[in-house]
Amino acid sequence: MSRIQVTDLTFCYEGSFDDIFEQVSFAFDSDWRVGLIGRNGKGKTTFLRLLLGEYAYAGDISSPVRFDYFPYEIPEERMAQCAWEFLQELKGGCEEWRVICELSKLNASAELLYRPFGSLSHGERTKVLLAVLFSGENDFLLVDEPTNHLDQAARETVKQYLKGKRSFLLVSHDRDLLDACVDHVLVLNRKSIEVQNGNFSVWWENKARRDHFAEAENEKHRREIAALRRAVDQSGRWAQKNENTKIGFDPAREPDRCKGTRPYIGAKTKKMQKRVKSYEKRMEREIEAKEGLLEDLERPVPLRLYPLSYHKERLVLAKELSAGYAGSGRGVLEGFSFELKQGERVFLHGENGCGKSTFFKALLGRAGRSEEQVEVRSGELLVGAGLVISYIDQDTGFLRGSIPDFCRRRRLDESLFCALLRQLDLERVQFAKGMEEFSEGQKKKVLLAASLATPAHLYLWDEPLNYIDVFSRMQLETLLTVVRPTMLVVEHDVRFRETVATRVVEM
Repeated sequence: MSRIQVTDLTFCYEGSFDDIFEQVSFAFDSDWRVGLIGRNGKGKTTFLRLLLGEYAYAGDISSPVRFDYFPYEIPEERMAQCAWEFLQELKGGCEEWRVICELSKLNASAELLYRPFGSLSHGERTKVLLAVLFSGENDFLLVDEPTNHLDQAARETVKQYLKGKRSFLLVSHDRDLLDACVDHVLVLNRKSIEVQNGNFSVWWENKARRDHFAEAENEKHRREIAALRRAVDQSGRWAQKNENTKIGFDPAREPDRCKGTRPYIGAKTKKMQKRVKSYEKRMEREIEAKEGLLEDLERPVPLRLYPLSYHKERLVLAKELSAGYAGSGRGVLEGFSFELKQGERVFLHGENGCGKSTFFKALLGRAGRSEEQVEVRSGELLVGAGLVISYIDQDTGFLRGSIPDFCRRRRLDESLFCALLRQLDLERVQFAKGMEEFSEGQKKKVLLAASLATPAHLYLWDEPLNYIDVFSRMQLETLLTVVRPTMLVVEHDVRFRETVATRVVEM
């Protein structure tokens, strides 16, 4: 067992005016299975890059082990080649037979190594790269969101695979994956960093207890501070009133007063002022004890949504639908029948490539919203007349420019849109940046906020939670179960689907 020690780490991107890390220290063991948890933009991927030595930083990172990172970057020119041809470029000293052994543990055929890498699906590429990553020895492995864009079957395979491994740091927002695969958590809180034994659910339960205690302590301090303020005010007024009697008196009304009374009044006033100072010092101590109690408290703000009511019960009907992309001879969707009624939250479930996104594009095409040419080749697809659809695409690569420009293009109320971004915990400092500088999770929040800010009859969300942090997922779960809009969703987060879906349709 060896220890990875981080001491007084400080890092800020060049040209940025906010630190990602500032004087943070913590440690974890290299044989642990560590889950890295934190909100979008808190520096999870940045920390992995710092461990790899890709950025200059202040402080010290001490490690007796070598780090390796998933996902490997595959150059465009390698996409036409087979993976076995560039294994050594991905991981020095990588042996082909070891990769084949790891592939078998991922329920994948060795044949994947001998097909052009660009022809592999998302799931197949992930399996090949994970097999390469774990084919070495004595490395501490940094695994960054391995289940994004994977269907449920592939996610389950990756989960079972990682359960049998050790010595890795896993970045994921999938609660099911974190609970199954990690034995410690490294949490990037709002103002602090903590390392704790257990999986996500254990940490979340402990955090709920700590937050409850912190809120109770905070309320107690608030009451004590209010009482001390009242005492300070009252004692101060008494002292001032007493001090005012030192000078000037009416002999007729106060025959017992004389010049010798002044020292007595002065001493009495001094005693009262000393009491005021004592109250003030106690108040300062109470305020100091109160400070920091709520710094790491997660208080998800309720999100807002403005669904429209449609004049008919049925919004969408598909009968034996077959569809594909223009110019392609092969149909992606074959013989699909489906009905969506108002108030339903239907999740489409199936392997990658079964036609879920194609069905979405066909729906958008019928509603006059899609620029992609999805052809209905046979069967029937009926979409309600005048149906307003709010759509979230899987892709975030098109997000460029400023937030005001984005709002103008989408015809969004900028103040409402920015309020939703703040409720999704996007820092106000990000509003001044171009969206191309956002992290993937922050870009996804832009699309989520745009959809939430759009009143619609139907919310069409295609993998909306890729890169979205756990806390925002919980916010969305609460919103959707309370407001109950009509939705058609593709999402592989098991916990989210179990909480939100009224019906799951297998494709």
